[in-house]
Amino acid sequence: MADLDGRTVLVTGGVRGVGAGICAAFAAAGAHVVACARRSPAELPPGVRFVRADIRDPGDLERLAAEAGEAGAVVGNAGGAPPLPAAEGDARTHARIIELNLTAQLLLARAFHAPLRERGGSLTFIGSVSAVRPSPGTAAYGAAKAGLESLTASLAAEWAPEVRVNCVRAGMVRTGRSALHYGDERGVAEAGRTVPLGRLAEPREIGEACVFLASGAASYITGACLPVHGGGERPAYLAARERGERP
Repeated sequence: MADLDGRTVLVTGGVRGVGAGICAAFAAAGAHVVACARRSPAELPPGVRFVRADIRDPGDLERLAAEAGEAGAVVGNAGGAPPLPAAEGDARTHARIIELNLTAQLLLARAFHAPLRERGGSLTFIGSVSAVRPSPGTAAYGAAKAGLESLTASLAAEWAPEVRVNCVRAGMVRTGRSALHYGDERGVAEAGRTVPLGRLAEPREIGEACVFLASGAASYITGACLPVHGGGERPAYLAARERGERP
C-alpha cells in the first residue's frame, strides 16, 4: 500500500515460513524490511535486511531496538511449537513454549513502544486459531496464543491513540514445516479439505493481512484479532455424518 512505501518494518522470525511470507509482502508494498531471527538465513528476499536476535533475551531486544529503532511497524511473528502432549516431555519445554509465544511478545512490545509511539506506528502479533479452540497435543502453545489475544486487547487500550495493536488469528499455513503437524502431502491435502476454502493458507496471504493492518487503510482498527483461516474448520459432526451416509 502506498503509505508503506519507504517505511521501515521489523518482522521477528522473518527468515522462513510465515515470517518470510510476511517480509516478502511488506517488501512488495515498498517497505524497508528488517527481519530478525536467532540464526542467519541462507538467503533473503530483495529489500530485506537481517539482524540476529533472540526475542526471549532482553539484551538482544535492547540491541534490536537500537538497530531497528526507525521502525514504524513491528510484526511479532516469532513463535511456534512442536507437537507435545501436555502430560509428556520436560516441564521446562512447556514453559519455554509459553515464554516464546507470549512472554517474549510482551517484551518485544515494550522494547519498541517508544519508537512506535513517536511515529504513530502499529504492532501486529501473529496469533493462531489455537487460541479459540481446543489444541490437543499443543496445549501450551494454544494457551499462549489465547494470552496473546488478551495482550493485544490490553495494549491496544493502554497505548491508544499513538500505537495501534492488532493480531492476525492465523489458521493452517503451508510451510516447510507442515509435515511436522500434518504429515506428507496427502496429509496436508486432507487437512486442507477440512477448511471451507479447501486448502491451507500460503505464507504470503498471512503477510498481506499484516500489510493491511500496518497501513493507513486500517487506521481505525486497533485491538482486533483478524481471522485469516479460510473460513475456519468445518464442524466434525458434518464429516461424521458424511462418513455414515456412504454406502
